[in-house]
Amino acid sequence: MVKKVAIVGAGPSGVLLAHYLLRRSDEYQIEIYERRSDPRTISFSKSRTFPISLSERGMNALRQISGLEEAVKAISLEMTGAIFHQKNGKARLTPRKQPLFTLNRTSLVIVLLEKLNEKYNNSRLNIHFNCQCIQVDFAEKKANFQKNETNFAVDYDFLIGADGSRSVIRENFLDTELFECEQKYIPSDYKSIFIPRPDATVETNLKPDKIHTWALDDGTIFLLLHQRDETISGVIYFPHQNNQLVGLSNKEEVLKFFCKHFPEVGQLMPESEAAAFLARPISRIITVRCNRYHQGSSVLLIGDAAHAVSSSIGQGCNAALEDVVLLNNLLDEYSDNLPTVLEQFTIRRQVDAHALVELGDYAFPASKRLLIEFIFRELISKTLHRLFPQRFAPSLFELISESTVPYSEILNLYQSWISKVKKF
Repeated sequence: MVKKVAIVGAGPSGVLLAHYLLRRSDEYQIEIYERRSDPRTISFSKSRTFPISLSERGMNALRQISGLEEAVKAISLEMTGAIFHQKNGKARLTPRKQPLFTLNRTSLVIVLLEKLNEKYNNSRLNIHFNCQCIQVDFAEKKANFQKNETNFAVDYDFLIGADGSRSVIRENFLDTELFECEQKYIPSDYKSIFIPRPDATVETNLKPDKIHTWALDDGTIFLLLHQRDETISGVIYFPHQNNQLVGLSNKEEVLKFFCKHFPEVGQLMPESEAAAFLARPISRIITVRCNRYHQGSSVLLIGDAAHAVSSSIGQGCNAALEDVVLLNNLLDEYSDNLPTVLEQFTIRRQVDAHALVELGDYAFPASKRLLIEFIFRELISKTLHRLFPQRFAPSLFELISESTVPYSEILNLYQSWISKVKKF
């Protein structure tokens, strides 16, 4: 019997899930609906974007589909460590055992879409762009969409909500019995920054294979990464209340701010980027915790729709891709019996998803004083684990970004640190 699957959201997790389901069986007929345009033909605004870092969790999910890992690595840049830049001009290096692979989110989606279309034709796969889901009737198994001001309905056997932190599918869960969902903004706002390829004559200590970090006393944190095209991009987080960026009124003040606080970047920032930075909207990140991810026997939330997390630990995309692996494993375990699979997905994912949000909120401190302590803790943990691996666990960030250890286990191991950050 053909299973008609409607995936709402053509982001990394939604498109990767299509790969997994189509590989499973000829019985799966996939329809993907995305509210935005096709990224392969329409360039998106970069005003709210920042680079994705794929760690072992995400790469493991890609690795299980032939050709995906290699294709993603080909458009990524390897990061072998992080450098914390101090106010006195000194820098502290934290090396990595395993590299991170950084790339633009849109580039990742394009690769996943291209590989999907290479393998499957429209006899089993159709992708619909510019289609906004507006309402779902769970009892009738019918989803309603709007395209170009025209409404239409879609029947489904299996509906996947992969439509992000402001999920319409999740919104429809609110009308169902005993569903609970907590949504919170993180205390920091952010703006993206884009630096063009530096002139060869300009000396810089921004090594291209490292993630660069700065922290100010007021809680402002700046993360910067090189891109494969030799440009540099990143994100600056600042307190929602009483932040310094609100007072910047022209490009000269922007340049002065960066030259004062982040001189390594200030010298590379052209006036055009200073003006663009000033004009970019201030963005906020929402976190999501749900008490379940399924509705009945035919609807499931994955990725940010289920457990949106702060970007501070770089796990949002990795966790979303890991959801796909878990779902596929459950389909194997229960022979594609959807009612059991969906219930088990909630049972097995919830504790780790809630731990993920907790780690995202508190693992990486906003306080400069605690950030310095965090760096020393990481160094000590790495040293002790290397000398006495049986007695001491790996460091917190090694576990988060260089392993596939469940998030709940990581939270239990480092609960004392999380509690300290919470109290500060």
